[in-house]
Amino acid sequence: MAVDIRLPKAGDSITEAFIGQWQVKEGTWVDVDQNIVVIETEKAAFDVPAPVAGILTKILKKNGDKALVNEVIAHMEPAPRPAGVTPAPAPAPAKTGGHVMPAAAASAAAAGIDPSGVKGSGPGGRVLKEDVQKAAASAPPKAASALSGVREERRQPMSIMRQTIARRLVEAQHNAALLTTFNECDVSAIKKAREQYQDAFTKKYGIKLGFMSFFVKAVVDALNLYPSIGARIEGTELVYANYCDIGVAIGGGKGLVVPVLRSVERMSFSEIELAIADFGKRANEGRLSMEEMQGGTFTISNGGVYGSLMSTPIVNPPQSGVLGMHNIVDRPIALNGEVVIRPMMYLALTYDHRVVDGREAVSFLKRIKDVVEDPTRLILEI
Repeated sequence: MAVDIRLPKAGDSITEAFIGQWQVKEGTWVDVDQNIVVIETEKAAFDVPAPVAGILTKILKKNGDKALVNEVIAHMEPAPRPAGVTPAPAPAPAKTGGHVMPAAAASAAAAGIDPSGVKGSGPGGRVLKEDVQKAAASAPPKAASALSGVREERRQPMSIMRQTIARRLVEAQHNAALLTTFNECDVSAIKKAREQYQDAFTKKYGIKLGFMSFFVKAVVDALNLYPSIGARIEGTELVYANYCDIGVAIGGGKGLVVPVLRSVERMSFSEIELAIADFGKRANEGRLSMEEMQGGTFTISNGGVYGSLMSTPIVNPPQSGVLGMHNIVDRPIALNGEVVIRPMMYLALTYDHRVVDGREAVSFLKRIKDVVEDPTRLILEI
């Protein structure tokens, strides 16, 4: 009896997805739980395994086709493994093999290299953006630049994630009254704490003490004082959360993703660092689930890791605020009547003026500055 392969549910709000790439061809025998197709949603990609051992008899949805949740995308015929036949291997990370993720394809195009010749380190041999960057760095210099006088244009379909990012950014600009306020903070205290306790922290928790956990803690503290920053609009009502679910923007294998730290007010520094490290690892491997990237009452984006000096981040609807962290630069400042050199960071808070007044926004950002410059406030709660 034929077995239907259906598009699985990828999240509560996901009703459809795209067929990324079939891992096996029609007529191929596959083992139970062997990955047979990659499914791509707006934020993540995941594998669909074979429910039974048998032959993939008919593919109903081709690469790039859209399908609804629970829609039949292929048929299988249960069958024992034929004599002398081994299960079809996952795509090898070789020149003819691994699935090239959209971010990797864009990076390869920009670098002028063939992504099919890049060894993939992702699940199933998928070629990630980082793989392309490594290949580009080790490639011999070209005889001529891509801008050598030949007037050509190249077209490629936008990835599902890039289409979603584009749509949501435009929606945020059109549907919210966005305003950005700036401040700067001296991170000397954080640097000193990291230098003093780094070895003991790493030995005890198995993770390095970074900057992000201090800023997450500072945001939680500031949200407690100014809860409107974490509110959202639903119809004609303002919804206030008595918890802090903080989204942390991470550059992953498929591009920028924003997994959410749930109930951060209950988390310790080590728990925050471990969670963020885990998010980063699984983002690069394309293994973040849709549930992990949904919701959130506030977002933190750290453009400083890429060298950004200042930016105006855009809120992630229906949230009302986003904090932008930036590069740490040694700059001269006036301190106690003297000019001194300090490690300084510009901070940017973009907020929805429909929900948050300017006074609250400025005070919120000033509170983050105060806590970052004197983290002892977190312990003494002052």
